[in-house]
Amino acid sequence: MVITQTSPSSIAQDITTTHFTPDEYRVMEETAVEKHEYRNGEIIAIAGGSEVHSAIATNLLVYLGFLLRDTNFRLYNGDLRVWIPEYNCGTYTDLMVVDGQPQLNGNRTDEILNPLLIIEVLSPSTEGYDRGEKFRKYRSLPGFCEYLLVSQTEPYIEQYHKLDDSSNRWQWQVYDHLEQSILVHSLNVEVPLGEVYRRINF
Repeated sequence: MVITQTSPSSIAQDITTTHFTPDEYRVMEETAVEKHEYRNGEIIAIAGGSEVHSAIATNLLVYLGFLLRDTNFRLYNGDLRVWIPEYNCGTYTDLMVVDGQPQLNGNRTDEILNPLLIIEVLSPSTEGYDRGEKFRKYRSLPGFCEYLLVSQTEPYIEQYHKLDDSSNRWQWQVYDHLEQSILVHSLNVEVPLGEVYRRINF
């Protein structure tokens, strides 16, 4: 994800406050041309990614979609928001997987509460956020147990996998060779780096 500014262009010029309720944010987001993240009253615009960013996300979507087609897992692209109640935050992922039926936020059809796996393709402007504050927020979601951070500048993927439900212990592993495959624990599938970076020139 690429975060670019602190206020959406769709907000009227006569609004002087920078604090918005979740419902005000949702109303604006329904008609906004670009996507925005909600952070406890603040609205942050999200710019489009690069060609490489989009290609990597598409590679993952196609490959995982094929692997999961006959399973109980549901794979979603970046159109749906993840709502994080503990932090009063609504955000978008590059990809996420839900086990079984998605748990929607109240009567919303565009906000999910129960991602199992989240994948972010890193961008220079958001890498620190994806690794730090955003990951901390994701970890407050009860069912969330695996996180993949995918570089778009080199074959390099970091995997965080929750070891058990009774503690907040996570295992970290790095994959940095195109010949390697990632064992995605939450889905029990293997994803070759060669598929993630198919037709990507570094």
